[in-house]
Amino acid sequence: MRIKLLPENPNFGFLQRRMMFFAFSAILVAVSIGLFGVKGLNYGIDFTGGIMLEVKTSEPGQIGELRSKLRGLGLGSVELQEFGAPDDILIRLQAQEGGEKANDAAVRAVKIALGEGIEYRRTELVGPKVSDELFWSGVYAVVSAILAILIYIWFRFEWQFGLGAVIALSHDVITTIGIFALLGFEFNLATVAAVLTIAGYSINDTVVVFDRVRENLRKYKTKPMDELLNQSANETLSRTVMTSLTTMLALLALYFLGGEIIRDFSFAMIWGVIIGTYSSVCLAVPLLLHLGVERRTLEDDDKSVEQLP
Repeated sequence: MRIKLLPENPNFGFLQRRMMFFAFSAILVAVSIGLFGVKGLNYGIDFTGGIMLEVKTSEPGQIGELRSKLRGLGLGSVELQEFGAPDDILIRLQAQEGGEKANDAAVRAVKIALGEGIEYRRTELVGPKVSDELFWSGVYAVVSAILAILIYIWFRFEWQFGLGAVIALSHDVITTIGIFALLGFEFNLATVAAVLTIAGYSINDTVVVFDRVRENLRKYKTKPMDELLNQSANETLSRTVMTSLTTMLALLALYFLGGEIIRDFSFAMIWGVIIGTYSSVCLAVPLLLHLGVERRTLEDDDKSVEQLP
């Protein structure tokens, strides 16, 4: 027995509800920008610099005792938090003046203060110069990816398709940043990798729908544009939903079973799949109607191909 998630021939009114989708997305983007400006992101050590140690204690519930041991070391800001299990503690120290040697000395001081019975699972040291370079490298990577996608879609289809895809893609990136600002999850290099992966996933969905739009523009010469775009979105809906659901199964397994280290990355990907699927169908396609996609350009391309020897 085959499970059907959608009707055999779906006919949802995506284009008829486009103004509702535009308003909803505009609110999402505005709230995300506001959260980023007011609350900011919880930048990880990759972007702020400093020292991070992940330790496992012999018994759960010792975070208060560890905090009191480290408070008098004179190392500046010291933060401790449970990292998944009650006996797994994440210790963050601000970057020490004096460079790498001072940071190494701080790590040794922490280990001496904590004493025996502590298992050190991870120690990371990032200087302020390196963290600044990593931050801007992440920004350049995301912006470069979006520009490269714009150029590719422009040449692959037409400029209206490229602009619609980039608007939808920017919507996905901004709302991902907004959800991280809202929930206070750590924003680090793994999150930047997730954002780039989201961009690739979202644009893949968008290209599939755009390809069907182009086919239907050549196939239906007189059908009204809004009906044609709505039909194209519905014809690719089954493929879009099934791809998203199968991807989601893997991401949910990573989120619940993969451990704390990749949990924020997994969450970013889960959100990206949801918002990317939404933007591909509910934003990118309706935007084509307002950007003025024309059949004439595609017909000229067909004539050029027919004239080739």
